[in-house]
Amino acid sequence: MRKIGSVPIFLLWATLALAQPFPSKPVKIVVPTTPGGATDAISRAIGARLSELWSQPVVVENKPGATQIIGGEYVAKSPPDGYTLMVSDAATFIMNPILHKTLPYDGLRAFTPITLLVRFPWVVAINSAIPANNFQEFVAYARANPGKLAYGSFGSGSSGHISVDYMKKLLGIDIIHVPYKGAGPAVTDLLAGQIQMMFDTPVVMLPHIEAGRMRALAITSPMRSPQLPDVPTMNESGLPRLEATLWSGLLAPAGTPAGVIARLNAAFNEGMNSPEMKASLAKLGAEPRALSPDAFARFLAAETQRWAAVVAEAGIKPE
Repeated sequence: MRKIGSVPIFLLWATLALAQPFPSKPVKIVVPTTPGGATDAISRAIGARLSELWSQPVVVENKPGATQIIGGEYVAKSPPDGYTLMVSDAATFIMNPILHKTLPYDGLRAFTPITLLVRFPWVVAINSAIPANNFQEFVAYARANPGKLAYGSFGSGSSGHISVDYMKKLLGIDIIHVPYKGAGPAVTDLLAGQIQMMFDTPVVMLPHIEAGRMRALAITSPMRSPQLPDVPTMNESGLPRLEATLWSGLLAPAGTPAGVIARLNAAFNEGMNSPEMKASLAKLGAEPRALSPDAFARFLAAETQRWAAVVAEAGIKPE
């Protein structure tokens, strides 16, 4: 542990952070994926709202690569003063520790939970050239063409990757995985027909579905999506065991002072629950899910157990 004299550096950071109003300078939100995805959209929406509340700039910085490991390492090794935060899905904090024997950061222990932000349903979408009008027809087509179809995800080990591999295991179908650095490039290739299927959120898929450039087959949440009311759930489509949602949460580097975490939690939850933000989230197909830091920590622990079981059942081995 680095020290100045006999005082650990993190204690000096904690003292300095609590000695002045927070925030007293710009706050950076790191998104470990490319621009254009759901996490990026949520981060920019809430960042704009917090800039108004704080009268301080809130800057969103994308650091994609290595299935969110690059962004995760950057934030984990940043000063724990509350000025560098991360908004991410399960990949950074849960999937990577499960799927990688070694990481450049100490898994979830490298971060301090602040709050859950939102949850999205997955949309199961295909390129419009695929001759399938519903989920059952797509499964039949995939079974008739083993190894000839490809699906995209926003990174190996991402929740989109693991969810589709779990679906493949349940259905006994062979579809090739093509990982991307974010949802944007994957959607581009789906529209071009370079891949044929992927799971993503309504905010990303809806414009292309409405334009007829891709086809929505199912929703992975328990209830239908208000944005896609005619699209059946996976349960309605004959696969009740596959219920999954994409969530985004806010974390800070481990060692961030409890007082700063409390202020961040209060500010983000206030921003998420404002009428303006709720209206914006509804347009994105997102459900606000603000939690206390302790409740979010329990949520992460439960998600770790759940995804570890899914990974084991899908037969995916740690690298």
